[in-house]
Amino acid sequence: MTIIGDWNPHKAKSFGTANLAFGHDLHERPMFDDAGLEQLLDRYPREKLGVFTMGEDPVDWRTWRRGSAGGLSGSRLLEAAQAGRIWLNLRAVNSHLADYGALSDEVFAEKEAQVRGLRTFKRDLGVLISSANAQVFYHLDVPLVSLWQIRGQKRVWVYPVEEPYVGAVDLEKIVLRETAEQFDFDPAWDAGADVFDLTPGRMVTWRQNAPHRIENGPMLNVSLSIEFMTPAALMRANVIYANGVLRRRIGAQPAIQAGASPVALGKLALARGAKALKLQTVHERVLPVTFTLDEGAPGALLPMGHAA
Repeated sequence: MTIIGDWNPHKAKSFGTANLAFGHDLHERPMFDDAGLEQLLDRYPREKLGVFTMGEDPVDWRTWRRGSAGGLSGSRLLEAAQAGRIWLNLRAVNSHLADYGALSDEVFAEKEAQVRGLRTFKRDLGVLISSANAQVFYHLDVPLVSLWQIRGQKRVWVYPVEEPYVGAVDLEKIVLRETAEQFDFDPAWDAGADVFDLTPGRMVTWRQNAPHRIENGPMLNVSLSIEFMTPAALMRANVIYANGVLRRRIGAQPAIQAGASPVALGKLALARGAKALKLQTVHERVLPVTFTLDEGAPGALLPMGHAA
């Protein structure tokens, strides 16, 4: 029995290197009904829970703000997501809760069975619980990503990994952790994007480092965001890292090599050496906590220090 019902030779061959849509059955599992989500929010380590809000303009990514859930129960947190404009991000649930660890193992076992030679590691199965009309701004991720829709509807725009959507310097800054994954967006770029409308039982995965943005429909959304690495993906990340070091240290204008070519292997060694010698300063991209969820009014936000 498989989770994804529409594997075919093209999808299996292109997995990890192309933007692909699939059907799945995870939305039918009881762990994602209201009771299951409330239990998840109660069981997940509260200090790991990401609570965010954002503005309505897709260009103004600086309105993305981090908050605190305070002592709200799982039931109250779910009410807040249903009533407000918040985005709850539960990263690496597979590392904290055994049943989600088993789900992650199940998902990746199927992927590796369907895709010849696929080997995955650095697996991060996250759960996203987000409000009606909430959005995630234009950004990119270093690992490979698949987004599984469980409840609600959302639209996902996925852009090419090239100029003007993302330049080499911007990509290096993100891999070197000099800046956040979010960066400036031009709405005219939508014309060059692949657009996916996700409903329960749909999943999309895209090329590594592809910029993307997300807008929810007018209802509560629940999704799984599954990040992972493969040997090829890790090689690419290290090549980009090495390129950033070369650009900063000697003013080089390096290109990104695909595959395990001699140049790419040399850059892999350079990246590992640079990390070991700490040639690049690591910047912790932690947003300040600016609000807390109001215990008395689901969905309402209180500025930090405000007395309820």
